[in-house]
Amino acid sequence: MEAATAPAPDSEQAWLEAAQTFIQETLCPAGTEPDGQLTQLVIDCVKTIWLSQGKNQGFPLPLSYSFVSVQDLKTHQNLPCCSHLSWSSNAYQAWAQEAGPSGTPLPRERLLLLGTLTDLSGDLEQECRKGDLYVKDNTGVLGCELIDLDLSWLGHLFLFPSWSYLPPPRWSSSGEGHLELLSAPVPVLPLTSSPSSLSPLSVLYPETASRLLRHRGKLRGVQPNLAGKLVRVSALVRSQKKAHFVLSLGGSSPAGSLVSVVVQIPAQLVWHRALWPGRSYVLTALRVVRIRGHCYRVWTTSPSSHLLPLRPECVRELELELDGPLLEADPPPLPAPSSSQDGDREAALVRNSTLLSYTGKVTGVLSQPAGLYEVDGQLALCLAYQQFHSLRKVVRPGVSLELQDVHLLQSVGGGTRRPVLAPCLHGAILLRGFSCQKPETQSFHQAQGASLYEQLVWERQLGLPLYLWATKALEELACKLCPHVLRHHQLLQHSCPGNPSPGLQLLAPILDVLAPPGSSRRNAHKEILEDPHHCPLQKYTRLQTPCSFPTLATLKDQGRCRAWAAFDAKTLLPLPEASHLTSGQLNQRLSWSWLSLLPSTFHPPQILIGLLAASSHKGCLQLRDRSGSLPCLILAKHSQPISDSRLIGCLVRTERFQLIIERNVRSTFPSCKELSMAGFIQKQQARVYIQFFLADALILPVPRPLLLSAASLAPSQTEPAPEGPPTEQSRLFLLSHKEALMKRNFGVPPGASPEVPKPVLSFYVSGRWLGGTQRKEGTAWGPPEPEGDESEDQKVLLVFRGSSIRWFEFLHPGRVYRLVAPGPPTPLLFAEGGPSCVPQRPLELAGCTSCLTVRDEWTVELESSRDLPAAPDANKALPETSLADLLSGDHTNSLVSFSAEVLSRTLCEPFPAPFWTKPGTARTSRGCVKLTVAVRVADCQFPPHLDIYIKDPHLPPPLGLLPGARVYFGQLEKKISRSHNVYCCFRPSTYLQVLSFPPETSIREGVLVRARPAPHRRP
Repeated sequence: MEAATAPAPDSEQAWLEAAQTFIQETLCPAGTEPDGQLTQLVIDCVKTIWLSQGKNQGFPLPLSYSFVSVQDLKTHQNLPCCSHLSWSSNAYQAWAQEAGPSGTPLPRERLLLLGTLTDLSGDLEQECRKGDLYVKDNTGVLGCELIDLDLSWLGHLFLFPSWSYLPPPRWSSSGEGHLELLSAPVPVLPLTSSPSSLSPLSVLYPETASRLLRHRGKLRGVQPNLAGKLVRVSALVRSQKKAHFVLSLGGSSPAGSLVSVVVQIPAQLVWHRALWPGRSYVLTALRVVRIRGHCYRVWTTSPSSHLLPLRPECVRELELELDGPLLEADPPPLPAPSSSQDGDREAALVRNSTLLSYTGKVTGVLSQPAGLYEVDGQLALCLAYQQFHSLRKVVRPGVSLELQDVHLLQSVGGGTRRPVLAPCLHGAILLRGFSCQKPETQSFHQAQGASLYEQLVWERQLGLPLYLWATKALEELACKLCPHVLRHHQLLQHSCPGNPSPGLQLLAPILDVLAPPGSSRRNAHKEILEDPHHCPLQKYTRLQTPCSFPTLATLKDQGRCRAWAAFDAKTLLPLPEASHLTSGQLNQRLSWSWLSLLPSTFHPPQILIGLLAASSHKGCLQLRDRSGSLPCLILAKHSQPISDSRLIGCLVRTERFQLIIERNVRSTFPSCKELSMAGFIQKQQARVYIQFFLADALILPVPRPLLLSAASLAPSQTEPAPEGPPTEQSRLFLLSHKEALMKRNFGVPPGASPEVPKPVLSFYVSGRWLGGTQRKEGTAWGPPEPEGDESEDQKVLLVFRGSSIRWFEFLHPGRVYRLVAPGPPTPLLFAEGGPSCVPQRPLELAGCTSCLTVRDEWTVELESSRDLPAAPDANKALPETSLADLLSGDHTNSLVSFSAEVLSRTLCEPFPAPFWTKPGTARTSRGCVKLTVAVRVADCQFPPHLDIYIKDPHLPPPLGLLPGARVYFGQLEKKISRSHNVYCCFRPSTYLQVLSFPPETSIREGVLVRARPAPHRRP
C-alpha cells in the first residue's frame, strides 16, 4: 500500500479550531472562560483512540471526523447511522456482513460524540430517576443503552468511540431517538476511585441473612452488609407511585440458601443495568421491611446503600449468635380445593410451562407494539408480560438477548404453531449484543396499539394463548378496516371510560367468555418473591381458535366455493322425481338453487364485521371493508325492518348471520341419467349476500370525518363549507306507501340532450306532510312555518332517483320521517311550485297536491320525537286483503296485500313475447321467477298456496325471497288463469317487506326447499 499524502497544516489547524469551539460551547459550563486544559484532554483522548487502529495512513488527527452534539443528532440526523472511531474499514465491513442478505447494515458516519453519562434526564430531581441511562452535554440529553455498565462511570465525561444512533420515526413529532453504545466509553478525565478502607468490611452471607430474617430481636437497629453471588435479578417494575426490582444472592454452593433484596431507592434503580448474573457483589447498609399485604419480611436497601464488587480479601464474615425466639414461618400456600368431574377434566387439560434460561439472537419482528419477536428463526418471544419500554427501541433483528428464568410454552394453540418464550416479572431480559442492522422503516400505523396490548395483559389479565390470539385478531381487524373505515390509531387506541377502544369493543364479547373481567390484578411482589413461583405464565391451556374475522371478499369467495362444491344435481332432483321429468323441466328445476351458510359451518367460526353503507347505485344496504362490499338484508328484529338512517356509517359486528348464495345454472341435461356429468352445465353464476338481525349485532359509531365516504354520499358541489353552524331546513311527512325499486322512464326537461333517455333506477313514496317547513335553530328544529290551508290533507309524492335511492331500505309505511335539506333557507323548497317540485299528470290520478324530487344531497331521518303532530295513521299495521277477497274470482279488486311464507322458488321458461315485438330484439323473450307461497291466515291449519310471478323490470328479485322466509307483499296484481286459478304478479306499485328469515334449523346445505305446488296453469 502506498503511503498517503501528508495532511496540510492548514487543515489540521482548522480542525483544532473547530474542536476548541465545539468543546467550549458543548462541554464547558456556560459563562466560563475557555478551558484550554479540557480542550487538550479531549484532543489527546481522540488522538489515542484514532491511532489505536494502526492504519491512520500518516494522519495524526481524524480530519475526516467532525464533532457532533446531542442537539445536532436530534435535529439534523434523520437517518440511522453508526460511528466507529477505532475501527478500520475492514473491521466495519466485517461487522456489516453480520446483517446477512436480508438485512441492511447501518451506514457509517464520521462523527465524534462526547458527553456525560448520567441516569438523570435533564435537570430533574433525584426522586425522578427511573433507572434509565442518558448522554448529556450543554445542548441536551439523549437516552442510551449500554451492555455492561460500571457504576463509577456515572457523572463523568466520556468519548464514545463506537456507537449507533436511531432517530425517531418521521411521523413522530414527540418521540426521541436513542443511542446504542457499542463499546466501553473512554474517560476524558481520569476516573478517581474512592480509597478502600484499611479494615475489612463485615458482611453477612446469604445463609446467615436468610436465618436472620426469622429472629425477633437481632434485627433492631442493624443495617448489615450482604455479600454473595448474583443468582437472579427480576424485571424492573415501574408503577405510578414507585419503581423497584429484586435481586437474589446465593452462596458458593448451588444448593445453598438464596436471599432476596428489594431495591426501590430511585438513585439505585440504575443498578439494574450494572448487575450481571454469575458475578459476586456486596450490598451495604441493608434493612428489613415487611411488604404490605404479605406476612413475610425481606431485605431492602436504604438511601445510604452501595453496590460494590466482592473482593474476598476486603471482607470478613460478621459473626452473630442466632439463639432466641424465632418468628413464625411463612404460611404454606393453601391447597387448591377439590372440584367436580368437569373441574377435574379441565385440570387435566392444564399444562405447566418450563422455567429455563436461554440466550439467543432476534431474527424477526412479529409485532413490535405487541412485544412479539422471533428468536433464532424457530422460537417466538413474547415480552408483553414485562414492562419493556426501554428495550422496545433496541430489540430488532441481530440483537442478542439473555433471558433469565423465562417460561417456555409449547402447543399454545390459537393459531400459534411455534414454541413461545415469555419472561414474567420474576425473570430478566438482559441485553448481550447490539444489532448492526438498520431498523426497518416503521409506518405510523405499524407502531400503534402498544398501550392497548398492555391493557390486554395488565388489566384484562389475558393468558398467553389468548393474548397471542387477540394480537392476531387485532391484526386481522386492522387489515379489514384500516385505513378506509377507521384509522389505525382509532382502532387500537387505549380504552378508558367514556372513550372505549373500537378494537377492544370488537373483541370484548369473545374475551368476556374466555377471560371474564374482574380477576385479581397481578401483584409484582408476590410474583417475584413467592416460592414456589406463581405467575400468569406458569399454567396454561391449549386454546382452540375461538373465531376469525375474515374480510368480506374472503367471505364471499368462500361462500361461492362452498356453494359450487355442494352443488349436486342428483341431490337437488331425487331420482324418483327426476325420472318423470322432460329435459326442459329437468334443466328448469336446476336453474336456481340456494345455499345458506351459518358461522358455525366454518372452522373456526367466523364473525362478520363491516361498515354499514347504503349504495347510491343499487339502493341496497352493504357492509364494507378494505377488501370490498357485500350486500346485506337486515331486520331490526322479527317482523320489524330497520328504519333509522343513523345506522349508515356505523360499524356492525355480528356472530349470528346467514351467508346466502343463490346459484343460477344454465344446463342442457338430456335426462336424469346424465345428472352426474358436469359437462352439460354451460354457465353458472352466483349472487352472494348476508342477512341478519340488528338485535344480534353490536353497533359502534364511527368518527364523523369518515362517515361521508362510508355512506356513499357524493356531494354535487365542492365548494368550501361555510363557517359557523350548518344551516338546514326540513319538513316532516308520514309515509303511507312505498313502491318498488325499479328502472323507470322519466321525461326529458326542456333544453336537455336530444338522445333517448335510458330508464333510471328509482322508486316513489306517497304520504302527507305533517306541518310546514322547519329551520335549524342551534341543535334543535324551530317551529313549523305555515303552509297554505293546514286543515286540508296535504298529500305528496316523493321521487327518489339518482343517489337518493340509497334511502330505499329505510323507508317503510306507517313511519314518520324528516326530509332534511342542507344549505341556506330557500322559500317554498318543499311546497307546491317550489324549485324541487315536478308537476306531472300522474299526480292528479294519485290525488297528490305536489310531487317532489328528492335531491342527492338531501337526507332522510326517522323522527322519534314525542312532540310529533297528530298522525293517526302512524305505526299502523300493514293492510291485508281478506282471504275471501284474495281467492275470489272477482276482478273488481285487482290489488291485494297479504303475508305469506315462501315455500319454493323456481325459474320459469321465458314467456312468449308480445305479437308486436320484432324478432331478434332483446324483448323477444322474458325470464320469470315463480314463488309458491303459503298465505298466512289466523287459525288455519292448512293455509292456501298461491303462486307469485316476478317478471321484468323487477328482475333480479329482491334479496331475501328464499324458501322458509316470511314476507309481506303489498299491492300485488291479482290475476285469474284460464283454469280459474288465482295467481299474482309484481307491478311498479308493489311493496315488499321481508318479515323473517328462513329458520336456521330447517336449512340444509345444497338442498332446494320445496313444497307441494298449488294447481296452476300458465296464464
